[in-house]
Parts: sequence; structure tokens; C-alpha cells
Amino acid sequence: MGLFRVKSTWLFPLLVVLLGACYVFLFHTYEGKFKANNTPQVQKSDEAYPVTGPLTVEVHLQRNFLDGERSVDVIYETIWSMEDFWSSYEDWQLVDQNLERVIFEQKVDDISPLSKVNGYFGLTEDGILTIFNGSPVQSEIIQSFYQVDVKKLESSLIQKLEQGIPVRSKQNYKAVLNQYKPYAIN
Repeated sequence: MGLFRVKSTWLFPLLVVLLGACYVFLFHTYEGKFKANNTPQVQKSDEAYPVTGPLTVEVHLQRNFLDGERSVDVIYETIWSMEDFWSSYEDWQLVDQNLERVIFEQKVDDISPLSKVNGYFGLTEDGILTIFNGSPVQSEIIQSFYQVDVKKLESSLIQKLEQGIPVRSKQNYKAVLNQYKPYAIN
């Protein structure tokens, strides 16, 4: 009996360790099978992309001004809701799109900031009414309009164009175009 007692003191801790090992082994095996069987499966299709979270796209905003200038702003936008994204650009016209980039365009009923700050009406050597970036002598053309019959122009009007008529506002822009329109060669 003494021998049984010694064995039973070792038997109880050994039994606890074996049961614990079985419990851990069975629990982790069962848990792994449970996760594998209950993971949602995404069906791949050529027509749709799986939704994996918000989408970040490069957005190009092209503004076309009356004076022919175009500005382009590039921003990166995170799209959480397509409905919200499209509504925030409802005043823009979609030009092109793909998964990485969206291009919008907008016509602006005004002259460009460049023309307001540094634009001058003048004539090219060929007599074409033009807006220059700086004085007409510098010859960096922003936009050309029509050829002017300089023989019919008064000397004061020619002198103004040679010096350069500043373009400061939409009203001034239209006034100069209208003033020289009667002298256009058709």
C-alpha cells in the first residue's frame, strides 16, 4: 500500500498536466477550424471590386478661364462614401476616371489670376491682338485673339497697345476686346 500512495502523489499532478495539454490542444484546433469555416468568402468577379475600406484617389481639378488659361490643382482625397464624393463635385464636369485618378473640369466665367496680376494686351509683330505675360515686348503669349488692321487704328490706340494695356478684371478684358473688334481683319 505504501507503494500505491507514492504513485498516487505523482499520478494526480501528471493527470492534471495531461488533461491541461489535451484541453489546450483541442481548444486551439477547434478554434482554428471555427475561424476557417466562418470567415466570409469574397467572390472575385470581373465586374466588381471587393470593398476593402476607404479608397484614396488623385483628383485633378482643371479650371478653364475666359482668357484661355488653364489651372490644374491636384489633391488626394480619401473616399468613404461614393455618394458624398460625387456630391462634393456636382459643380464640376467629369473628364476621365479610373481606380487611381479622377479628372474634373470647370469653366470659370472670369479671367485667370495670372492675367489679373501680369497680363497685358498688345499686338504681335503680325498685328494679332494678344494677351502677354508681362509687357508686350517680353513676348510670352497667354492668348491670341484676332488680327487687327493697324492701318485703320488711331495712333493713340496703337500707342496703348505698344505700351501694353493691363488686364485687371473681366470687365476690362471684355472692354478691350470690344474696343478693338471693329478693327479685326476677317
